[in-house]
Amino acid sequence: MPRRKHPRSHAQARRPQRHKDVLHGQGGHRAGDFRCVDCRLEVSLNAPGTAHRNHCPHCLASRHVDRRIPGDRASDCYGRMEALSMSARQDGEWMLIHRCLTCGELSANRIAGDDNALALVRLVLRPLQDTTIASRALFTL
Repeated sequence: MPRRKHPRSHAQARRPQRHKDVLHGQGGHRAGDFRCVDCRLEVSLNAPGTAHRNHCPHCLASRHVDRRIPGDRASDCYGRMEALSMSARQDGEWMLIHRCLTCGELSANRIAGDDNALALVRLVLRPLQDTTIASRALFTL
C-alpha cells in the first residue's frame, strides 16, 4: 500500500536538527582513529600486540608515515603502502613487509592481534599462486 504524502503547510516549520555530540578535531573521541587509504574503513589506533598501529587490520594496507623508528611519524612521503609479503623473526613473531607505492621504500611492521587472519594467510600464500612474484624476488637479490 503506498504511503500518503502529507502536504506541509507553510505555517509548519521544519523540526530543527538535533545536536550531535561528535568531535572530529584534535582531542575528540575519534582523534585516535584513521581512515584506511585502501578500503576506506575507520581504524582505531588501539591494537593488541603492538604499540603503534600503522596498517589496516582488514586489508593490511598502510601509509608511509614512519621514517626509521616505529611510531616516529617523521616521514615526508605519506604514500600508500601495499602489503607485499610476510616474514618471521627468530622468536616466531610475524612481520608484514610493506612497499611504498610512491618512493619504493620497504618496511617491516609487526602484525596486530586483530588483523584479518584470512588476509594474512592470502598474503603468505601469494607466492604459491603467482610464480612471477618469486622470480622477481630472486632477480632483485
